[in-house]
Amino acid sequence: MLYQNALLFTGDFRFIKGSFETENGKFTKVYEGVTSQNGVNLGGALVLPGLIDVHNHGNSGADFSDGDGDGLLKMAAYLGRCGVTSFAPASMTLPYEVLGRAFATAQDLYQQRPAGHAKLLGIQMEGPFFSPAKKGAQNGDYLRVPDFEAFYKLYAACDGLIRIVDIAPELPGALDFIKRAKSLCTVSIAHTDASYEQAKAAIDAGASHVTHLYNAMPPLHHRKPGVIGAAAENSAVRAELICDGMHVHPSAVRLAFSLFGGERMVLISDALRCCGMEEGTYDLGGQQVEMKDGVCKLPDGTLAGSVTHLFDCMKNAISFGVPAADAIRAATYNPACALGVEDRVGSIEVGKDADFVICSPLYERLAVYIDGEKVPD
Repeated sequence: MLYQNALLFTGDFRFIKGSFETENGKFTKVYEGVTSQNGVNLGGALVLPGLIDVHNHGNSGADFSDGDGDGLLKMAAYLGRCGVTSFAPASMTLPYEVLGRAFATAQDLYQQRPAGHAKLLGIQMEGPFFSPAKKGAQNGDYLRVPDFEAFYKLYAACDGLIRIVDIAPELPGALDFIKRAKSLCTVSIAHTDASYEQAKAAIDAGASHVTHLYNAMPPLHHRKPGVIGAAAENSAVRAELICDGMHVHPSAVRLAFSLFGGERMVLISDALRCCGMEEGTYDLGGQQVEMKDGVCKLPDGTLAGSVTHLFDCMKNAISFGVPAADAIRAATYNPACALGVEDRVGSIEVGKDADFVICSPLYERLAVYIDGEKVPD
């Protein structure tokens, strides 16, 4: 299929006026200008790569950690409609056997790849190797010290589908865990009270990612730069950012992009099961959270995850003053790199999956395509 007269966000992270072709679910041609051949005239609309959310707990009343295949399928359908064409569901701090059941459902969906649904391309194992001091909305009853053998058992059982594993580097055994896990997947610093020195040691050991920057970690201080300082100064480290307008102030969003650069930021939703639902009380890893006025909190007032999908987080970043090219890259190519799937998805380039979103100049979604097929509205 030939698509013409569009503003394409290309693999070199800029917009061009051009055309592209898809065949058998892949991009087969991408070029500047308009051809004389027949095709779909997009009328100057924007065409973005399909978005990739590497940190998403749930939506539509379903949560990945429920271990329910139908619920995970419902999540993937919702994401596809929202322009999120690939994702890595995130688990919670729960018993290993509960995580194992959830990971098995992920493996099933990974193998099925049902049409019209966001593609599951990995898992982010968020917990249980976290600091009690920075557990946030994670369930403290199930926190554990780093245990590589337990992690590897889960990793092997789902055929290596865990693409990001989170850890607080100040915990006993954390550095050894990082050294062993880094060859299997991306290791991310998360839910941590680590000092600058501890975070730097983790990065030197092989950690290359930071989970939801600013949240569940010490703040950046000019005498105690902490995780943020250690990560920002190392060009090998990417940082996630929840850009729902609630978790991080717009000024801090702009600061993060200034510190890390557009090439190292990864926008995430951190969405919970209440995303896409009405206000009310919902379960989160065995705890109750209340969604009210677009915010989700535990009974003690602790801020939980978001109720916003990634496409809106990307739009928020642009509205906060982040250059559009940086925000789009942070929602497409950079997360693909974090999952190690940048050879398949994340940009509009020949040979990659034909996942794309057609938008108005104001980033209103007009149509979503996964593997070259239009996602039903």
